[in-house]
Amino acid sequence: MDKFLKIILVEDNLIEIMKMKRTISLLKLNHTLQEAKNGEEALQILEDKANMPDIILLDLNMPKISGIEFLKIIKANEDLKHIPTIILTTSSNQKDLLECYRTGMSGYVLKPLKYEDYVKKIESVLAYWSVNELIKM
Repeated sequence: MDKFLKIILVEDNLIEIMKMKRTISLLKLNHTLQEAKNGEEALQILEDKANMPDIILLDLNMPKISGIEFLKIIKANEDLKHIPTIILTTSSNQKDLLECYRTGMSGYVLKPLKYEDYVKKIESVLAYWSVNELIKM
């Protein structure tokens, strides 16, 4: 049986947040989605050790702390580095991709323009992580 995931979505674009919520609803998934509008908000959420997420979905282009900076911060933290972090971005820049792999991301997903394609990608990502063995701390 698939697990229900606790997900943190780190995304500053309200339309992208609404699109993710709509997709999870459309797919009839019972995952818990917590939003952070930037890396600072996400780090505050992650301070609550009793409510750790199973996965983090992370945009790269954000104010205050970029996605790559946020990724470096959590991967350097012993209490957080085990959390799978999947990049959801419009950037197909090979430099970004390489930097994210070097830093320890768990996946890099390009956001497609068509909503139907977006739904398929998100469905695949969430299906994979809901059957994958996750570390509970």
